[in-house]
Amino acid sequence: MFSILLSLLHGQGQFYILMVLFTESTTPSVNLRWYLDVAGQKNSKLYVCNGVALFFGWLVARILLFIFCFYHLLTHFDQVKQMFPLAFYNLLAVPPVLAVMNLFWFWKIAKCMIKTLSKARHRHSQ
Repeated sequence: MFSILLSLLHGQGQFYILMVLFTESTTPSVNLRWYLDVAGQKNSKLYVCNGVALFFGWLVARILLFIFCFYHLLTHFDQVKQMFPLAFYNLLAVPPVLAVMNLFWFWKIAKCMIKTLSKARHRHSQ
């Protein structure tokens, strides 16, 4: 919220804010996964399909997009340095922290997907 407020007040960094906000496109899959879990639907096809969609959505929106964000940031660093100091330092601090968190959760999502798919395959073969 702080980053969005800075961007709105000073008119700088909207491109990077938009990229970071796009990561929230994975939230519906995260929420559906939780609802299916609470409803006891961990063995349903919807749960498995949602888990696969969450994996690929996370890969695109939270891993690959961050790689592009960092690439863009580095290739346009001469322009980024011209931002007002608080926005500049915020841009240097927030995305790396979010990227580390996204990688951690991606690892957990991948482990869960592999576990769920192997269970589903095992059930299907019986």
